[in-house]
Amino acid sequence: MATRVLSLLVDNTSGVLSRIAGLFSRRGYNIDSITAGVTADPRFTRITIVTSGEEDSILEQIEKQVNKLVDVRSIRTLPPESSVSRELVMLKLRALDSDRQAILSVVNIFRAKIIDVAKDSLIIELTGNQSKVDAFISLLGKYEILELARTGITSLSRGSEGVQYFD
Repeated sequence: MATRVLSLLVDNTSGVLSRIAGLFSRRGYNIDSITAGVTADPRFTRITIVTSGEEDSILEQIEKQVNKLVDVRSIRTLPPESSVSRELVMLKLRALDSDRQAILSVVNIFRAKIIDVAKDSLIIELTGNQSKVDAFISLLGKYEILELARTGITSLSRGSEGVQYFD
């Protein structure tokens, strides 16, 4: 399965995310992750979609279909070698007194942060690329994960080439 990261710049209007997700649903395309947020210019929202397909031709078709939507100002494929991608994960672990030191060691190795401490649990925050997040979760998998939330990938291209400005 081939994976592609798409960066969309869209008009910041109500329903735009729904219309984009609806296109994927109607066409039977898969969304692995989707993130959205207002840009420095409040008229626009940046949406990062990670999608996958059996062939490159399917991924190219997805890109063409999304680009036809009225609210889409621009769409770019972000190859891993010329972009920076990050994901946020928050984990709530059951943390017995006997486990806390070992958990803290893993947290420090990954440069994660403990953001909440309770009598019987810890909430840990980590930001990194997808493989770092996966490795972190895997190492903490021997402890009881009470809750887990992942944001999905958000991504920007490296450098200033290709940055678009709209009047």
